[in-house]
Amino acid sequence: MVMALLEAQGVAKRFPNGTVALAGVDITLEAGRVHGLIGANGAGKSTFIKILAGVMPPSDGVMLWRGEPARWRKPIEARRAGIATIQQHIPLVPTLSVRENILLDRGGMLRERAGDHDAVRAVLARIECAIDPEAMVGELRIGDRQMVAIAQALASGADLVIMDEPTASLAGQEREAVYRIVRRLAREEGRAVLFISHFLDEIAALTDTLTVLRDGRAVLHAETATLSEADIAAAIAGERLNALERSPRAVPTGPVALEVTRLVTPRLAEPIDLTLRRGEIVGVAGLLGSGRSELLHAIFGSDSHARGTVVLDGAPVGRSAGEAVAAGMALVAEDRVAQGLVPGFDLWRNLSLPHAGASGWLLDEDAERDAAEHAVRQLSIKTASIDAPVTELSGGNAQKVTIGRWLRPETRLLLLDEPSAGIDIGARTEIMRLIRRLADDGLPILLVSSDFAELLALADRVLVLRDRRIVADRAAGDLDEDALILLAGGSLASDNGEIAA
Repeated sequence: MVMALLEAQGVAKRFPNGTVALAGVDITLEAGRVHGLIGANGAGKSTFIKILAGVMPPSDGVMLWRGEPARWRKPIEARRAGIATIQQHIPLVPTLSVRENILLDRGGMLRERAGDHDAVRAVLARIECAIDPEAMVGELRIGDRQMVAIAQALASGADLVIMDEPTASLAGQEREAVYRIVRRLAREEGRAVLFISHFLDEIAALTDTLTVLRDGRAVLHAETATLSEADIAAAIAGERLNALERSPRAVPTGPVALEVTRLVTPRLAEPIDLTLRRGEIVGVAGLLGSGRSELLHAIFGSDSHARGTVVLDGAPVGRSAGEAVAAGMALVAEDRVAQGLVPGFDLWRNLSLPHAGASGWLLDEDAERDAAEHAVRQLSIKTASIDAPVTELSGGNAQKVTIGRWLRPETRLLLLDEPSAGIDIGARTEIMRLIRRLADDGLPILLVSSDFAELLALADRVLVLRDRRIVADRAAGDLDEDALILLAGGSLASDNGEIAA
């Protein structure tokens, strides 16, 4: 009989603001087996991992570790129990060597001990990694950093290894190396592996059992071999109620507004060609690391390494962000704080930022304040005054500001990166209606969204990216959520078909 290393029974997590991230999840992780965990963004995967890793406590439920009740109050307690977590965003110290990073989790800080060098070389050999232990982590490629993170986890002697999207940013050969490690850990060393991924083909090929989370609940537990990728996609999507149901639009037949020819950048795997008509909404779908945001930045000119031809309304656009703005392009970036809003500015100044002079000063303050008042009314931004600090706005209203700053007569192309991320359903509905209204008025829109239901509700056409290349260009009416999930993360989008078992 296979031993259950960890059993989660009715694990729930409620936050003080009322958000229910997990609503009674049961999962059993067994020695010698790989268990897959999959679900859409916001399904509860990250919260569940944090509870297992001791980052946060559950609000309810029981966890059994080797048959005994366990409740870790901090990550070090989970690590000492025998749980290692390889984070999605690799938490290595770039100014330390490979060896020093691998040994970080032990006690005694960085004091060198007898046998350290041999131990590090042994754990690197165990994962077939030829990296120099004395190399600085900050100088390594992303794939090599992932190998170091795996070595760090294995050096702890963990019996349960949690891998959170370990292949999201890796190329094909690097992914294969991770797959070999996963199989060796489970089949040869008898460890339990919890493997989290958005890629359906990975889950189908690597895991023995899987759990699908949706809206904080475990909606499917099964032996992976009994399921097809279509079964998994259907469980992920479910019968969701969209904030805005699909509303048929006439196929845009206006003139071509944007024409991109042989756009190349190190951040994309191959040259990109695309067109966008006036009044057309083209959605860009893909999973983490697929190149969606990179595509927008390359078009906009904020990627200094991008080369190629970008033509807007018949006129070539220079390859800098300043030239793109002057030509009528607008980019609403995913990170509202780092790339969008200025926390120290009030609302009207944030709305006016793209229209400041080269010195940073506004050319006509009265006109900009009038424009801000108009934007507040047009977008129904809820604020006491245009002089209110932007930090006082809700997430939905803050997002309206990032969009509203570009709603000027001179804007001829709108690039939107995750415009509804992190906002409530009411605000999301308002943002979606605004996007549709702008397109109805003739504005061409290129829209990136991780929410496939939202994307299908808005887009006329969908480009699907995987591994930083376009793998499909389909009319939105020909797709449903299941099909989009399969194109973005299933073997339908793979270059080399199935992953070898």
